[in-house]
Amino acid sequence: MVLFAFLLLFGATMLAYFVNRRAALSMRAGGARLHSLESFHGLFAALSVLVPVFVGILFWLVLEGAVVDLFMLRGLPAGTFDGLDSGASQLIVAEIKSIAGGRVFGTPEAWKIEAAERLVRYHRIADWLLVALVAITAAILLWVARRSVVEQFRARQGAERIVLGLMIFCATVAIFVTIGIVFALTFETIKFFQIVPITEFLFGTSWEPQIPIREDQVAAEGAFGAIPVFLGTIVISAVALFVAVPVGLMTAIYLNEFAPQRVRKSVKPVLEILAGVPTVVYGFFAVLTVAPAIRQFAASIGVDVAPNTALAAGGVMGIMLIPFISSFADDALSAVPRSLRDGALALGATRGEMMLNVLFPAAIPGIVGGVLLAVSRAIGETMIVVMAAGLIAKMTINPLDSVTAVTVQIVTLLIGDTAFDNPKTLSAFALGMMLFLATLIINIFALRIVRKYREIYD
Repeated sequence: MVLFAFLLLFGATMLAYFVNRRAALSMRAGGARLHSLESFHGLFAALSVLVPVFVGILFWLVLEGAVVDLFMLRGLPAGTFDGLDSGASQLIVAEIKSIAGGRVFGTPEAWKIEAAERLVRYHRIADWLLVALVAITAAILLWVARRSVVEQFRARQGAERIVLGLMIFCATVAIFVTIGIVFALTFETIKFFQIVPITEFLFGTSWEPQIPIREDQVAAEGAFGAIPVFLGTIVISAVALFVAVPVGLMTAIYLNEFAPQRVRKSVKPVLEILAGVPTVVYGFFAVLTVAPAIRQFAASIGVDVAPNTALAAGGVMGIMLIPFISSFADDALSAVPRSLRDGALALGATRGEMMLNVLFPAAIPGIVGGVLLAVSRAIGETMIVVMAAGLIAKMTINPLDSVTAVTVQIVTLLIGDTAFDNPKTLSAFALGMMLFLATLIINIFALRIVRKYREIYD
């Protein structure tokens, strides 16, 4: 029924567009001098119907579950939750919802079956109410929009105001989501540093977050020195950038200036397709192909290599990043004014000299953007590191050893039943905050470079 509601909204939107556009055409054919074009009258009507009804559907879907559950709980027998804690009460509600969804395990009590039937009935009623609400609201808005087709109505400005409001709303949501993420990370990080000293986290050289959850459980005492985790991230990212940056830039320079047009038209789309390969595929490639090849080569020359290495993970990650750097650098080189290229050639520079001394410096802002994207992708990559580098944090910069990364530890720490007041779980938020600050510093540094070169070439 929700799909039917959206289809109904789509039909009402299209109907509003064509009705108002046709009305404007009829008025213009009758000699009326409309302020806006007919298409703007149709666009204003379509947006007037689409935006309010769409927002209403979203609010309905957000609130429907809670309201239906409330009505269902009110129909349960008296004293159902007496003496039960919140966890047991949630299990009963989950069982009723499971029965309502057709997943019945064992022989549930009769009152649970009745509650599940009521839940299904309430959801069906809510779906039909949603469809009726969409139909009635869309009809009213369509009638109001149709009455707006008059000579003096500024339909273009009205449509632009609606679009501007949507853009402001989206920008506001993005800002508040960012602020919410920062506050959530900050709050949980402060809780972590109230348990674990910040000096131990920032300067400790041992990372063993496995601590006992129960008194009778045998586990490590717990060590939260994050330097090995950050060092592993740096080593893997450095290997990846060592592979990706030179190859990506050389590929972009060749495709932009020296490659025949036929080669460029075939190679550039392949690189862009390569950027869309899932990271798990790269992880399998690293585990099944690259890592065994590295071990076999190292054994042939008598060098000890760990089963999982930073070299294998970073090398495959570098292959994954080549399309990003190459595509951004090529677009940046193509955006350089043709006059700079022709002027350098007219003064006697070779194509190589023109590329190195004129085009490449002028394209530095775009190239820095591509490298920045590659750095962010390398720091935030998880799947390749899990599969090819390992989970153990070691204090080493040897790329032939097994290391881990910040993102891998965050995922590992947040898996399981550990409570959120436990330092093991809270340490994931501290790692996330450090990763956030590191990315922020990288962005600021890149913006300074971009601003410096834009002052010269703009």
